[in-house]
Amino acid sequence: MFRTKTCGELNINNVGETVTLAGWVQTVRKFGAITFVDLRDRYGITQLLFGEDLNKDLEANPLGREFVLQATGTVTERSNKNKNIPTGEIEIILSSFKILNKSEVPPFKIEDDTDGGDDLRMKYRFLDLRRNAVKRNLELRYAVGRSSRNYLHENNFMDIETPFLIKSTPEGARDFVVPSRMNPGQFYALPQSPQTFKQLLMVSGYDRYYQIVKCFRDEDLRADRQPEFTQIDCEMCFVEQEDILSMFEGLVKRIFKDVKGIDYNESVERMSWEEAMWQFGNDKPDIRFGMQLCNLKFPAHTFSTKANISALIAANFAVFNEAETVIAIAVPGCSEYTRKQTDELTEWVKRPQIGMKGMVFIKCNADGTYKSSVDKFYNEQQLKAIADAAGAKAGDLVLILAGAEERTRKATSELRLEMGKRMGMRKENEFKLLWVLDFPLFEYAEEDNRWVARHHPFTSPKPSDIDTMISNNPAIENAAEYLKHPYANIKANAYDMVLNGNEIGGGSIRIFQRELQEKMFEALGMDAEEQQHKFGFLLGAFEYGAPPHGGIAFGFDRLCSILGGSESIRDFIAFPKNNSGRDVMIDAPSTIDAKQFDELQIKLDLK
Repeated sequence: MFRTKTCGELNINNVGETVTLAGWVQTVRKFGAITFVDLRDRYGITQLLFGEDLNKDLEANPLGREFVLQATGTVTERSNKNKNIPTGEIEIILSSFKILNKSEVPPFKIEDDTDGGDDLRMKYRFLDLRRNAVKRNLELRYAVGRSSRNYLHENNFMDIETPFLIKSTPEGARDFVVPSRMNPGQFYALPQSPQTFKQLLMVSGYDRYYQIVKCFRDEDLRADRQPEFTQIDCEMCFVEQEDILSMFEGLVKRIFKDVKGIDYNESVERMSWEEAMWQFGNDKPDIRFGMQLCNLKFPAHTFSTKANISALIAANFAVFNEAETVIAIAVPGCSEYTRKQTDELTEWVKRPQIGMKGMVFIKCNADGTYKSSVDKFYNEQQLKAIADAAGAKAGDLVLILAGAEERTRKATSELRLEMGKRMGMRKENEFKLLWVLDFPLFEYAEEDNRWVARHHPFTSPKPSDIDTMISNNPAIENAAEYLKHPYANIKANAYDMVLNGNEIGGGSIRIFQRELQEKMFEALGMDAEEQQHKFGFLLGAFEYGAPPHGGIAFGFDRLCSILGGSESIRDFIAFPKNNSGRDVMIDAPSTIDAKQFDELQIKLDLK
């Protein structure tokens, strides 16, 4: 056999044993007549000692970094112990060795603190995967998957595979399409999710289904997106929303326990979509800290501050008076910010990614006085009224943005997150879960003058809104009046799980009656012919005893990256694509030869 032990398992209790190890050469250190070699495998590093006789053999056959080596010797206690590694109390005094394979000098150091940039490491990903930092990420990914499977198995879920070659039914993101040689002129699509198949499995009576499954979307990429990604995909029948929330709170808490050793015993907070948007400016708020948004132009709103802010419009300050909205946050303990610091924050909100023209601040000094960048428009009493409305205390700094509603809300949300980060409120190893509920069922696409599904077209309305859905015509005669349409107020029977400001899972109770599903498709602009062409199989299945059902899908890659303390899911995927959707290691996508085009009966016409 090539090895009797791994490079990570030997310790002081193995002293005196004869062992054979195999692995890769990490470092070679010569000291006169002896040589020390650190040998690495997936499990760890062990120090090898080449004595005087073997050292002569090394001179004839020198070792280099990443050589594949087999080594046999006796475990001995080290005189200079290394407390930083599990094998640091021992070393192997070798009796023989064999070079199994040589290696070219690697293009970067195979170490945690590597000298290789992202592009170089992606090109040589097979080498990058040898680094401990990457190995730990994949070990965490495996642990999350193993924990998920164990929990779902214990709760009677069945792992059922669904097809990768399916029908293209583009809704939202673009499909990846695959030509069919046996059916010329026709194409498969790669699934954006197994959504319709898991619903069909519910119709088939498999009441608890799951898959840890690849999904595909042809969309522009960023740090938390890949063209192929993985979901923990789950579905249950004969359930209501509360059953889903309870079951999958349990799943995530189990993952915390198994993977991070965290007993998450507190109940998971719940928040409506409307509350999240008003108080935090987005539908996936980070609730590890406060600093809630105060919309100063709508103080009477259900989720906004009730304080009297008539001071806001008492002055002739055009920026506030003419803005569609004015939103403030109170940053605790920052009233001593210098002019340089507030100027830097102003420039931060002016960046193209944020898109604001400027920022107003109010310093709530510890002595009870107020200082602002708009002192010439507001007296101290008025500044105090605005600060009080924002929930500021003595020593706090109030930051205010004004402008168009959507942009200002998003910008203030980003500013809140940035200040939370700067103040150390977004701790890497602190985890806070949240359910966001009661989403709108529809969004209005103004450019197309039609409704689109906020989640997907199989999401059921809240039971109280089903009659409204069925009895109303989805057509909008006047685009400016869409908010008055009954569909604008329909709530979805949907839910998102949020972790530390990231959506890690989303799902819904599904439509399971044909009439309601047809009405949903009609609302999205599909006539009967299109409905039948795209989803006739599902509508037909609903006529054969479809049970009430619902489910959820977790972003497996994203969940792993959050638990691993990374902002990019690429760090937790063995062979990821770059931001252009390319695998630079194998050089894909790539061209195909003329024979393949002929077989597919496809003519390429690049213009």
